[in-house]
Amino acid sequence: MDTEREKMLRGEPYDPSDPDLVAARRRARELVAEFNDTAPGATDRRRSLLGDLFGGVDGEIHVEPPFRCDYGDQISVGDRFYANFDCVVLDVCPVEFGENCLLGPGVHVYTATHPLDPEERASGLESGRPVSIGDDVWIGGQAVINPGVTVGDGAVIGSGAVVTDDVPPGVVVQGNPAEVVSEIE
Repeated sequence: MDTEREKMLRGEPYDPSDPDLVAARRRARELVAEFNDTAPGATDRRRSLLGDLFGGVDGEIHVEPPFRCDYGDQISVGDRFYANFDCVVLDVCPVEFGENCLLGPGVHVYTATHPLDPEERASGLESGRPVSIGDDVWIGGQAVINPGVTVGDGAVIGSGAVVTDDVPPGVVVQGNPAEVVSEIE
């Protein structure tokens, strides 16, 4: 029989009140609270906490507190990753950031979703869809990346954009919903 975590990671409906998932979220919140309480100069401590929190860290990364996430271990970041203040990653499914990714303040990345049918939603079951952000991507402040979105290499997401569909490589998108406004030469 599959665990609720296994179902969650496959994007199938799962019960978030499962004790193992509750414990995993508690662990993440404790690490996040400790990270968010670090002193501005505590660079080594911050890196250590993010290494414990994230599922994968490849190279140099920098995250400005405060930061929030659900589990942490579904987040992987490439070399030279930077997240500005107040970023949120709801990682019930994998969230992958490539190399040289920049997140402006208040960027939100969501993998979590709920049933559209009110009766199903009232059951308490949730699901999710993974998010993938390519290399050399810049996401402007207050942008939202929705479940299941893939952002291609070299793309730029304008501030305040709500990204509901995949973004091709080498383009600028903006708006709500986000639309391609130009190609990057």
